[in-house]
Amino acid sequence: MYLIGEALVGEGAELAHIDLIIGDKNGAVGQAFANAFSQLSAGHTPLLGVVRPNLMTKPATLVIPKVTLKKEAQVNQMFGPMQAAVAKAVADSVEEGVFEGIDLEDIVILASVFMHPSAEDYNRIYRFNYGAMKLAVRRALDKFPDTGTLLHEKDRAAHAVMGFKVQRLWDPPYLQVAMDLVDMRQVERVLSELPQNDHLLIEAGTPLIKKFGLSVIGEIRKLRPNAFIIADLKTLDTGNLEARMAADAGADAVVISGLAPVSTIEKAISDTKKTGIYTVVDMLNVEDPVGLIASLAVKPDIVELHRAIDVEGTEHAWGNIPAIKEAGGKRLLVATAGGIRQHVVKKALASGADILVVGRAITASKNIQHAAEEFLEELSQEEIDQFRIMTDF
Repeated sequence: MYLIGEALVGEGAELAHIDLIIGDKNGAVGQAFANAFSQLSAGHTPLLGVVRPNLMTKPATLVIPKVTLKKEAQVNQMFGPMQAAVAKAVADSVEEGVFEGIDLEDIVILASVFMHPSAEDYNRIYRFNYGAMKLAVRRALDKFPDTGTLLHEKDRAAHAVMGFKVQRLWDPPYLQVAMDLVDMRQVERVLSELPQNDHLLIEAGTPLIKKFGLSVIGEIRKLRPNAFIIADLKTLDTGNLEARMAADAGADAVVISGLAPVSTIEKAISDTKKTGIYTVVDMLNVEDPVGLIASLAVKPDIVELHRAIDVEGTEHAWGNIPAIKEAGGKRLLVATAGGIRQHVVKKALASGADILVVGRAITASKNIQHAAEEFLEELSQEEIDQFRIMTDF
């Protein structure tokens, strides 16, 4: 047996985070238990889990501090509420039948525990670590998460300790606000007035980046730390280099021109996959979007069907969106751009669009918040709570 569990419970300085391994006493886990027990290091002394002095829990559990213990107060917390919480959680799990069918003498547990240096409240330390240990034990024995749960949840929640969320596009449709601006005061006004919404994306337009460089991504991030930001570079050459530059600047997506050589597009896509950002292929002036996507050995995340500003007086026609999605795979999203107004939103969505790119209809509005909210209303998409607690599955 070699099982792994993890859980985070609580808040503030007393936040509890436990990583653990459960395994056979006579196997690799048992060997690691003996090594940790006998090979001590300053500030990270492991200790047996005891419910109280002279009452060791079963299965035998080794509590290993993640954070270096430098102060007497930390040592007292570790040998007091922390040790007791971990041990009691294991003992109660035994009583509740969590280890049913397992000989408790045949297995051991290594529990790596977190203790923030500024933690003070013994009661919270105990309660949070008790809850985290019980949850981690059960998750290990249940082999949680299964692959289905992992893939379902991975883009839906934020890491609680990060302080910000990395937005992913798993719940279309979305409204993308294109800032084709060259005045930073107007950029700041737009960003300050746009509503906070999980279905609103922010595009640093090509003119904006040409005027201020990729550093403008960082300026946008300061004002909208949780935003999904697209860098509209319309790259035609050195795809891997420009994709990496966009990622390093803090963008969540980079736009590559569909007129670029196939090798340039493919190199850009490969680099965005390495850095964890999205690739958008802009089909402005591309005669055969379906054929281009079908020809790519690696597929982009988003295809943008783009009608140029200079021809916005013409009728909207998005092309064969279902065929583009078939060529790009089931995860491909399609964005429609170019002079979109409220009255064409439903038509674009009905045609299969996942992202509506809107520029001046919002950024040039006298009431930016109201204009954006009207477009969001047309999407008929509820916001998703991405800060659910980690035990909600």
